Amino acid sequence: MAVIHHTVLEPTKLELLTHWLPTRPWYRGDSGEPKLAKAGGFRLDDPNGEVGIEFIVVTDAGGPRPTDYLVPLTYRGAPLEGAEHALVGTMEHGVLGRRWAYDACQDPVAVTQLLALIAGRVGAQDQNTSDTPDHEVLGSYTGEGPIPGDFGATVSDDRAGTELSAPSGSLLRLLRVLRPVPDGSSSSVGEASGSVVGSWQLPDGTRARGLFAVLHHNPQP
Repeated sequence: MAVIHHTVLEPTKLELLTHWLPTRPWYRGDSGEPKLAKAGGFRLDDPNGEVGIEFIVVTDAGGPRPTDYLVPLTYRGAPLEGAEHALVGTMEHGVLGRRWAYDACQDPVAVTQLLALIAGRVGAQDQNTSDTPDHEVLGSYTGEGPIPGDFGATVSDDRAGTELSAPSGSLLRLLRVLRPVPDGSSSSVGEASGSVVGSWQLPDGTRARGLFAVLHHNPQP
């Protein structure tokens, strides 16, 4: 299980994201200077214990209306080879030293663990407490056959989020701009064969629940 260190980060995660979010095509703000607050999230464990995997939900109050974003990050003790384009920034960690923070959609360790969450092979972990499951985050899979493990050959961002494709034609989409769904179902995005549903806090203090990711699996004949 990942160990959560309650220590100082310089710069903080929110400071890194303040500069990075406006560069994304799914960012909805118009000022170019987000006003971010943490609204929730969860963690996934790296089986090898080397990569930190955190799915952060932030609320941006810098635009015409508050917008909630899903921002998965990975934290590494050394640069990820060939992933310079996915680097969000570096931080100095009070315990672990320098950490390289990456867009987790382009980190193979995070993608593998997200697919394992959808398949039900692993569970989500609390964002802030070591060795504590997060039972509000649920992965589900109703598709046929095993989920392919070769997502990430093509990763693309658009206005709605981030899409990862597998050679089989299967698609994994992360919904970057979050919207509450009353029943937490995947019906709002068509016939999905897998999904991740989670919760976060709205600016008025109430809890929202909705889709974080959906999988459209195209099984091989």
